[in-house]
Amino acid sequence: MRIGTTSYVYPADIITNVRKLAGRVDDIELLLLEVDDPVRDLPNKKVVQELRQIAAGHGMTYTVHLPLTLGLAGDRGDMDLARRVILSTLELDPHGFIVHLEDGFWKKSDDLPRWVENSVKSLELLREATDVLEKICVENLEDQPSSLMDSILASIPVSCCVDVGHLWKQGLDPLPCLESWLPRARVVHIHGAGGKDHQKLSVTPPSRLDPVITLLKRSFDGVLTIEIFNEPDLIDSLSMLRKFGLPSC
Repeated sequence: MRIGTTSYVYPADIITNVRKLAGRVDDIELLLLEVDDPVRDLPNKKVVQELRQIAAGHGMTYTVHLPLTLGLAGDRGDMDLARRVILSTLELDPHGFIVHLEDGFWKKSDDLPRWVENSVKSLELLREATDVLEKICVENLEDQPSSLMDSILASIPVSCCVDVGHLWKQGLDPLPCLESWLPRARVVHIHGAGGKDHQKLSVTPPSRLDPVITLLKRSFDGVLTIEIFNEPDLIDSLSMLRKFGLPSC
């Protein structure tokens, strides 16, 4: 299992974060969450080349988090932007492309089939445009029932990103979902979830954290991303994982 974190641990750009984090983690999740102008906001060739060099020099990999506004579960998802993001980072050979499938249809029970149908259509279009379907990792969201992930995985051979922190925030026991989804998971997100999520892991009681880490150590060989956004939380969370004997840089 490879331990990763996000490209926004420091209040700076992606390259600065990657330089600072190189040698401390095995994988960095490149957060391309808000892309208003694909020409200006996506990594250019110079940035991609430097990212490749840093990764090669430290034995690192990358995951890529696609924008939050794609609306791929809607009738008019932004497929062009999704394609541009993937193609702009494809040279980095990312371990996975994290995608949110949302549009609001799932909030009405009679719209669930429509949500799944639209999502599958969008994922099929991404396959045609990029040919990386097995690296597309659908993430479970905190305001969606776990049954939606089950429906997607049953409908199309994508991978998934299991966000344990989202499951905790929903008040769910993550173990059943992990046991069901891990065979299709390339990435797992973990973060403390007390009153809010994306906190340091030490806010999570051992009774909740220990069974999850024990299961991951036994059954998962992908990327475990500590999805936090500041250095103190990263230091705390890496320290918590070392208590379980997880590999770390």
